[in-house]
Amino acid sequence: MQLLYPASAPERDQWILDHRPPRNRLDPRVPYDFCLEEECSPSGEIVSITTVFLTNRECPWRCLMCDLWRNTLEAEVPAGAIPWQIEYALARLAQARHIKLYNSGSFFDHHAVPLEDYAAIASKVNAFERVIVESHPALIGDRCLRFRDSLNGQLEVAMGLETAHPEILARLNKRMTLEQFSRAADWLRRNKIELRAFVLVQPPFMKEEESLEWAERSLAFAFDCGATAVSLIPTRAGNGAMDQLAVAGEFIAPRPKTLEAAAEYGLNLRRGRVFTDLWDLKQVWPCSECHGPRVSRLRGMNLSQTIPPSIDCHACKQ
Repeated sequence: MQLLYPASAPERDQWILDHRPPRNRLDPRVPYDFCLEEECSPSGEIVSITTVFLTNRECPWRCLMCDLWRNTLEAEVPAGAIPWQIEYALARLAQARHIKLYNSGSFFDHHAVPLEDYAAIASKVNAFERVIVESHPALIGDRCLRFRDSLNGQLEVAMGLETAHPEILARLNKRMTLEQFSRAADWLRRNKIELRAFVLVQPPFMKEEESLEWAERSLAFAFDCGATAVSLIPTRAGNGAMDQLAVAGEFIAPRPKTLEAAAEYGLNLRRGRVFTDLWDLKQVWPCSECHGPRVSRLRGMNLSQTIPPSIDCHACKQ
């Protein structure tokens, strides 16, 4: 199948929208999910983390690989809704030391999180030692300082680097360059805001035999930019557009060995924490024999930041 992926950003936006399945129905008064997690902290200890997935307006960027829009609204939430969602989640979870406020977009998009809500949000999270939010590099600026100054704890901003491959990054429709990511990261560093980066393992349009090399180069680039943590995301289909790429032979999910090798490389750098995203790995690795042990191994690597013995599966030959 020949893929007719457009060359211009506006045309790509429309192509991505045209291939979307329906989004989920959400209540703007309730976060679409929340949970308690554990994570290795910058000091090396295991800390509890409250993660709240805020119900929110859809991100204005149409990234090719993104499926987060499924849990977004078509309209802006009213002022006061975000603090109420946080309170809703906190009332139903045990106490934790750190908190992630993820909103399927950019926290510093004022159409997603109203500026007038910053003080109320801070009042809900000021018992936490660290507050982690997400943002597109284009929105890094004065709003970060306004929110930082309202907090008692350390502010950390997670940004999607995706890949250090410049041509493929451009085709992801993120509308960001490596230079823009680097500038935003430098601004965060100068303003004493910590950086976490997201890196895709085997993004679309990348040859399978090159995917590990570019995951390694992307990890190194993120750490060069001052990231204290990098999360590796195994690229998945399922958002409509990525399924079209898979049919056209422009995308396959990474093999277990590729993801594991990328994580091991990052840990061996000893330049910061490296986490592997474990969500829905059954889609990526369906093998009934090794799926469970591999996920358990990666979970252990996330928590210990060490590398246990590898797994070789006789069933899937991975």
